[in-house]
Amino acid sequence: MSNKKILGNLGEDAAAKFLEAKGYEIVARNFRIRSAEIDIVARIDDVIVFVEVKARSSIRYGLPSEAVNLRKQKKIIEAAAVFLQDENFCECACRFDVVEIFLRGQIVEEINHIENAFEVTQEF
Repeated sequence: MSNKKILGNLGEDAAAKFLEAKGYEIVARNFRIRSAEIDIVARIDDVIVFVEVKARSSIRYGLPSEAVNLRKQKKIIEAAAVFLQDENFCECACRFDVVEIFLRGQIVEEINHIENAFEVTQEF
C-alpha cells in the first residue's frame, strides 16, 4: 500500500472518530459512484453531512482544504445526489463539510472541521 493511501486511511479513521465524539452518526464510508467518492456520510440531528477528508503531513502545497477545488466539489455533489436517492434521504437537509487532518508521521497532530465548506449552487 502506498504511503499516500496509508495517510489517507489514517486521516479518514481519525475524522470518523472525531465526528462520532462530536455526536455524529457515521452512516457510510467511502461511498463510490463511477466518477466520484464521498469519504464519510454522517448524520447529526436531521442533517445528512457529506464529509471530504484531507490528510496532510505538510502544508508545503497549501492547506488540505484547498485541495477541495471546484472540480472536486462537483464530483462530491454528484455522488451525494446518488447517495440521497439510493438511500431514500431525498427529503433530508444536507451539507458539505471538509475535515482537515494534520499528521506528523502517523500521529494525528490536529483536526480542523470546516462545516458548510461549500454549497450546492443548483438543484440536485
